[in-house]
Amino acid sequence: MSTDELAIETRRLVDRVSTWTPPRWAASTASGSGSRADRFYALIQELADQAADAEGQPKRVVPRLSPDTAMPDQLRVVVADLIAAAGNDEPRLALATKRVLSTKRAL
Repeated sequence: MSTDELAIETRRLVDRVSTWTPPRWAASTASGSGSRADRFYALIQELADQAADAEGQPKRVVPRLSPDTAMPDQLRVVVADLIAAAGNDEPRLALATKRVLSTKRAL
């Protein structure tokens, strides 16, 4: 996987959810475990943790933005940070891309 693939899949996910209303964010995931917003936030936190690992920095809690409709922009920022930190670390980029795709399917 490459930085381009991660960026493309992130853009596709963001495009898909960027017009969602608060009730749509509050709806359950496809698996019925938690809300869509909870699942999306979990992705943001996981990718931020991967960026921190790539930078050799401690993991930090990403603030949960309110309203939930702000989270697609937050994901863009976190992914940009991860891409900058990961460089050409193919396994890290592959894992991040896999998580983006998994979240997209779950929503």
